[in-house]
Amino acid sequence: MGVSDAIIRSLTVSFVLTLCACSADRTDVSVNTATAQRIVSLDFCADQYVLKLVNPDRILALSPDATKAFSYMRDAAQGVPTVRPVAEDTLVLQPDLIVRSYGGGPNATRLFERAGVPVVQIGWAGDLADIRRITGEVGAALGASEEAAAVIQDIDLRLAALQSPDNAARLLYITPSGTTTGPGSLIDALITRAGLTNFETTPGWRSLPLERMVDVQPDLFAAAFFDDPGRSLDAWGVMRHPVAEAALQGRPRIDFDSAWVSCGGWFAVDALEALNAAAQARLQP
Repeated sequence: MGVSDAIIRSLTVSFVLTLCACSADRTDVSVNTATAQRIVSLDFCADQYVLKLVNPDRILALSPDATKAFSYMRDAAQGVPTVRPVAEDTLVLQPDLIVRSYGGGPNATRLFERAGVPVVQIGWAGDLADIRRITGEVGAALGASEEAAAVIQDIDLRLAALQSPDNAARLLYITPSGTTTGPGSLIDALITRAGLTNFETTPGWRSLPLERMVDVQPDLFAAAFFDDPGRSLDAWGVMRHPVAEAALQGRPRIDFDSAWVSCGGWFAVDALEALNAAAQARLQP
């Protein structure tokens, strides 16, 4: 972006902020979000909750990623207007509520509330308990407590139906970039709840543990985002390493729909069920 473009953008944001602040009732962010009729979602994680919990006629716009392959509610998003998650594009629509997870950047909530637009912030989900809690909180904020309760009930019923094989099979989560994750992540929580053992034992997100895989190999793999054409294997990436390629040979692989694990939501149960089914299959004679 050139200097002139930056100046124009800054002036546009200032103008829109002034316009919103001067509009009647636009500076009171204590407005009841449950009655909002012009809802804008700023990222595809927020899109999922908005599309699942509120009537389409209350949705003013979604993020540009709402219909992408990694968006679980992509079918419901078809035909709904989208907006770039930037202040000038969003505020000119005059929404009465913004829902976001990360969209708009770190200062988005403060900026939009300064313009008089309340914001529902969707929290980070590290496990299934967080997903249940967040679903209830977002449902209450959107005036959709009954819809949220139905989603939570479905989660609970599906969790209750899972078997508990509790075997020692070691599963390694993999992505086209060669990234995996250990304890403290939602993926790890799903692996453990499914009755499997996470091959990655170090907390956080990191590259595949190739050194360890030389001596000890995973029993099976869970592969995510390989169905996304935008994330094809890099010819020089970790997944092309001979150790990774050899480990994959002849071992069971569970292919996730990328939308199951792209965000922390009720749809993570789809991934959990696939993991649980694989754990049960290993116990069959």
